[in-house]
Amino acid sequence: MAVFTEVGQDEARELAQRLGLGELRDLRGIQGGIENTNYFVTTVQDGQQAEWVLTLFERLTAEQLPFYLHLMKHLAQRGIPVPDPQADRDGDILHQVRGKPAAVVNKLAGHSELAPTAAHCASVGEMLARLHLAARDFNRSQPNLRGLAWWNETVPVVLPFAGPQQADLLRSELAFQNHVAESSAYAALPRGPIHADLFRDNVMFQDGALTGFFDFYFAGVDSWLFDIGVCLNDWCVDLPTGAHDPLRCQTFLQAYQRVRPLAAAERRLLPAMLRAGALRFWISRLWDFHLPREASLLKPHDPAHFERVLRQRIAHPVHA
Repeated sequence: MAVFTEVGQDEARELAQRLGLGELRDLRGIQGGIENTNYFVTTVQDGQQAEWVLTLFERLTAEQLPFYLHLMKHLAQRGIPVPDPQADRDGDILHQVRGKPAAVVNKLAGHSELAPTAAHCASVGEMLARLHLAARDFNRSQPNLRGLAWWNETVPVVLPFAGPQQADLLRSELAFQNHVAESSAYAALPRGPIHADLFRDNVMFQDGALTGFFDFYFAGVDSWLFDIGVCLNDWCVDLPTGAHDPLRCQTFLQAYQRVRPLAAAERRLLPAMLRAGALRFWISRLWDFHLPREASLLKPHDPAHFERVLRQRIAHPVHA
């Protein structure tokens, strides 16, 4: 989250009224993240205060956004704790603010657990499996826009910013992932809508209980195993070193499989998808770090973290 486009009180007040959210009381820009403009919005209606998140989309188009917004609505209707996009009088959940496509969702209760325990990992694993199953009958389709095709396009762009050893690793891992994608085991992986960015700061807890997943704006149709790999690379590693945490990983996978057992192809390709998840975020962090956009609140992430995670995943494969 960040602020690229400034939104004034009058614009926020008009939007809140149009969506029937009540009287605007507060508007605060959110620092952190790198993709969209985000604000916390506080409104009051019938004496009750409510908190919302206003997002202006800086890269995604009005043609791409219905997939994300309707996926959240679909999951919310099936009992998955996710932000619920708010509709106007015409039933539209995609709006426009300052010439940008925008959405307003309810703010989830709680806070992020940035030092998760095995219990937190179990909660995330169970809910992720529930999400995958709940999204199976979602009637819209859009590919993972930060998937293999994007990696192939973006690696040549970031290579000039990499040192010789980093460039060698980027090239070799990209070749490996293209090889995996052509395999019969990869073709057999179960697929469906995935979150694709379920890091520690995109999950909320309150009093130890998971209260929701948010920030679905990297979601797309891809293998469920890739989603698992992305999660394990954040929830179940030591952040300073990128090293694997066996207890948290085992707990996550056991909780996930109590809801949806892994298929044989998924067990076989877990090490490869862990590497894929690390490569994806190393590439995007290199891109955001060396080719940043201007924003009034913006803090790009350190690319070196996912280089360390990738090297760990290659040197120490993790099996289901």
